[in-house]
Formats: sequence, C-alpha cells, structure tokens
Amino acid sequence: MRKIAIIGGGQAGMPVAFGLLDKGYEVALYTNRTPDQVRQGRVMSSQCMFANALDVERRLGINYWEDECPPVEGIGFALPNPEQPDTKAVDWSGRLDRVAQATDQRLKMPIWIEEFEKRGGKVFFEDVGVAELERISNEYELTILAAGKGDVVRLFERDASRSPFDKPQRALALTYVHGLEPTPEYSRVSFNFIPGVGEYFVFPSLTLSGPCDIMVFEGIPGGPLDRFRDAKSPQEHFERSISFLQEFLPWEADRARNCELTDDQGYLAGSFPPTVRKPVLTLPSGNIVLGMGDAVVVNDPITGQGSNNAAKCAQVYLDRILEHGEQQFDRAWMEATFEKYWEYANQVVAWTNSMLLPPTPQALALLTGADQHPGLAHFMANAFDHPPVLYPAWGDLAEAEKLVQTKAQIPAVA
Repeated sequence: MRKIAIIGGGQAGMPVAFGLLDKGYEVALYTNRTPDQVRQGRVMSSQCMFANALDVERRLGINYWEDECPPVEGIGFALPNPEQPDTKAVDWSGRLDRVAQATDQRLKMPIWIEEFEKRGGKVFFEDVGVAELERISNEYELTILAAGKGDVVRLFERDASRSPFDKPQRALALTYVHGLEPTPEYSRVSFNFIPGVGEYFVFPSLTLSGPCDIMVFEGIPGGPLDRFRDAKSPQEHFERSISFLQEFLPWEADRARNCELTDDQGYLAGSFPPTVRKPVLTLPSGNIVLGMGDAVVVNDPITGQGSNNAAKCAQVYLDRILEHGEQQFDRAWMEATFEKYWEYANQVVAWTNSMLLPPTPQALALLTGADQHPGLAHFMANAFDHPPVLYPAWGDLAEAEKLVQTKAQIPAVA
C-alpha cells in the first residue's frame, strides 16, 4: 500500500485525498484547523464552482450539498455609462448549459475532513513548517503541499516567467448577505466593471445559515473601491459595501436595500499578488515536496476561477498518481505532473491576468458584442466553465471579430 501525505484540507488537496483513499492508498491529511475551528472562523473565499469542477466532486461522491445549494444559472455583465452613471452602457446575460454552485467553505471543508476520517483516512491537526515537512516527507512516499496560505507556501520559488505581477492588482473584499433581491428570469453571477475604479460581482451561495449571496469587491489600489482595509467591525464593513453600491452601481444597490450580513464572520478583506510558483520544493535534507492548487498557482478572483482551478488540478494530480503505479515519485515526475495541469491552467491565468489590465480591443469586441448577439452572450457565459475556449479570440482581434460574426448567427438559448 503506497503512503501519501497531503498538507492542506482545502479544495485542491481534499479531492486527491478522497480519490487515493478510495483506491486503497494510505493517505494522511495535515491541516492546522479542526472542523469546529473552520466552522466558527471567518469566511475564506468566494468559491463559485462551474459544472466541470463540480463533476470532480460528483465522481468522488463528496458532492453533499448538490440538492440544497442554490443554483447559479447564468452569467451577466454590466458596464456603467460614463456619461450617465446610473444607466448601463453594456448589459447582457447568458444562461449556463449546466448550473454552477457556491458552497461556503466553512460548511464544506469540516464535513469533508470528518468524512475523510470516517472512510479510513488519517488526519493530523498541526502547523506544518520546514521541520514538519522533513519529518512527513521521510514517512511518506509522496508529500503534496496544497495549502494556499502561510509561511510554508512562500518556500516555493516564484516563477517570474509566468508571473507578470509582483504586487497585488486589486484590494479585495467579500461580504456574505441574506436578503438580496434575486435577478429576473434566472439566477446568475452578476459582473459589474467600472473603468478606473474596479469590479463588483455577486452570486447566490449556501452558507452556515442557509441560502445567501456573496458580494465580491475588487478595487484598484488607492481608488474609491479600496475602502475596506480599516473597517473596524463587521457592520462597518457591511455599510461600506452598501455605500459603494449606492454611489457607483444603483441597480445593484436597489437589489441590496433589504440586505444584512449572514453572520459576524461573513466578511473578509485583503490583497495578494497573482503568482505562479515552481512546483517542486527542495528541503534542506534534499527531500522534495510537490506543490498544488493555490500553493503554486494563485489567481486574482476577478474571473471566479480559484476553486475551479483547484478542483481541476486535483483531478490531474489524482490521475497522474494512479497512473504512476509503483514507480518512484521523483522530481521529473513532479514537474511533469504540474506541467500537465499547466496545459490547462496557463490560459486561465492569462485570461484572468488580462482582466486586471485595461481592456484590449479584442476583449472589448467580445464583451460588448455579447450585448448585441445572444449567441455570443451564451458562449461567453459558458466560457467560465472552460476558459481555454476563449482562445485564440481573447488574444487576437481578428480572431475575436471572427468569433463575434460566427456567434452572431446563433440565437440565444432559452
């Protein structure tokens, strides 16, 4: 029986742990918070997961919230009119072919950890640093670091060739609320882009207290949406959320007129630079550790791909481990495993990073063209489930214009 250790009880590492356990591997999970500490803690992310990522959980039988989580049925995009800010210059939405879902990780991860133990996995609650990695990597044939935060993540070398930014591009904030008015016709992720200010998007979710909505604020540093850093209480954070909507997005403020925070831990503010790191960490002893998920590819939330990338990375890593049989998990295998995932992730990263910059002519052609052509809106909405379909159009104006013309002939999906 092969012995594998996974550091981090989150969206990337846990599916691998379940998949290996199911195939008879001895799997140990190391995480620094107990299930109750996670439940009682602050919200961690804005995790809207699209169908392909949800399929990873379905295949493993860990999709426990499928029936109770509110569906996300589409994607909407709005751009305020600079001459009349209370109106929209661009406004479109498209239905997803298969619904997305967002489950609060305070609800999800504790159940996963408890279920992992019930299925026979070993769980250790401890902080893991270099000394612990040395010990663990001596005990197990493969050690995977899937924790997205903490000092240990910074041990992985930044890959400058794949990381165009060396500082945060957005001041980020999350606000979990009850009482938001639903969008007409069907539920959706409602994206609002405000040039020179930042972005706001919101979507249905499931939290500890039931169905809710997650507000995500992305402020250009130093601008009017960079307003959450010094909020001194949950209520002050919430009030700053609403005041921003009232000032810049009146149609969203109208939806939020009867909102309240889901709970005193239902908010978050911070920032980080989007970063790709080299996937193999060499410890002082010479032992090696494989990085995955946010430990090696951390995206800005602007395209909602974080949890989706984690799940898809989990599937790649799980498949690669199972295919490897009894062979040694050496550096070449680790690097090849990451590169297999990067074949998918590189275009997701490129798309996400591009959204943090002023829009290119081809991006404008696609985003504004969807306002005129329902077939293009449907295509753009479903691209969130598999962003590589946006290429080559997202990177080339002639290809973008060709795509617009092609989709202009396709009617909307009812």
